[in-house]
Order: sequence, then C-alpha cells, then structure tokens
Amino acid sequence: MTTIGLIGSGHIGSTLARLAVAAGHDVVLSNSRGPETLTDLVDELGPQARAATPAEAAAAGDIVVVTVPLKAYREVPAEPLRGKVVIDTNNYYPQRDGQIAELDDESTTVSELLQAHLPESRVVKAFNNIYFGHLGTLQRPHGDPERSVLAIAGDDAEAKQSVTDLLDDLGYDAYDVGPLSEGWRYQRDTPAYASLYSPEGAGWPPPAGRQVTADLLKEKLDAAVRYSDM
Repeated sequence: MTTIGLIGSGHIGSTLARLAVAAGHDVVLSNSRGPETLTDLVDELGPQARAATPAEAAAAGDIVVVTVPLKAYREVPAEPLRGKVVIDTNNYYPQRDGQIAELDDESTTVSELLQAHLPESRVVKAFNNIYFGHLGTLQRPHGDPERSVLAIAGDDAEAKQSVTDLLDDLGYDAYDVGPLSEGWRYQRDTPAYASLYSPEGAGWPPPAGRQVTADLLKEKLDAAVRYSDM
C-alpha cells in the first residue's frame, strides 16, 4: 500500500484521490485554503483519507501529486519533497497563469519548471492531458482489452517505474514519452491533449470518454509541433 500525497485537491486531485482509495491506497489531501475546507471530500473517501497542509501532504506521501494552477508552482514546498517521486499534472494557461517567458519562447517546459523548483525531487509528468471526468471513468482492470494508456515523461527511470506501477493500480497503462523535455508533446493545444480521450466531434463538456490505445497515443504524440516550428 502506498500513501499518495496531493498538493491541490481540485478536479484532477480529487479524482485521483478517489481512484487511489478504490485501489487500496491511503491519501493525504491538501489545498491552498486549509484542511477544514476538505472535510466533505475526506468524509466521502472514508478512513483511508485525511486532510492536511501542503507541507504535511508532501511529507506524508510516498508519491506526491502536484496539481495546482501553474502560477502557484513556486509555492510547492521543496524541503519535504526531497528525494521523492513527484507527479506534475500542470498545464500552462497564460490567461490564468500570466505570461511565463521561458514557456513562451519554448526554452523549457511546464514540468521542467517544477523540476527546477524541486531540484532534489524526481518529477514525472502525468495526468495533465485527460479531462477529469474521463480520468474517473475510463479506468479498467489490468489486462482488460478496453484499458487506456496515459502518457508519462521524466528524467529518472525508477521514478517513472513507480508512476507506471501506480497507474496500473489506478486502472491505466503508462506510455513512456521520454525525458521531461519531451512533455511538450502532450501539453495544451497538441493532438495528444484532452480531446484525444473524447469521441470525435464531441462538444464541451465532453460526454463519456473513449479508449486510447498506445498506437493512437503514439500517433498523436508524433503529430505534435512546437509553435516555433509552425
């Protein structure tokens, strides 16, 4: 059993918490507003869940998920995350996050920013390119022919294996895209972003998701083009 720490408990964070508890893991939830604001979610999840501060969730987690607006990434506590596997779900939305020069000029990527902020942690990019409603409904048991894959990227092989194992528990196969620097291939506005898991032509909010196989994901990842190359 693994303890999953969550820094951020919004749509993606709460969905991951539900999947983790269903898989038999403990979860420690946090947000920027204080543990008392998570009472209803903790009550829903039951005895395997508790609320804490971000620093406490970081310290408690064997694996810690950072799922906050990108503009807040510098507020993620670094010290309690030393040596830990950190899953980054972040995406860059300038209208929300403000302009970030290093991302605008493509000299770095979203998850590399978090890795630079957490130099002694092992960051893996995951869960950023799927709508939370699909994340919470497309999970399937290991070996199920209708199982979907999710992209991961990271610079540490052991960390990626830990995330692959967690994904397997949660109901997904992992597709290794490569180092963190390749995470741009499934960032916002790329072919492998959230609409990939929606039926063709679906509106918003999307209806029930569709299965994404490794071959389909690879096709969309390979089709990604950097803005500077367009």
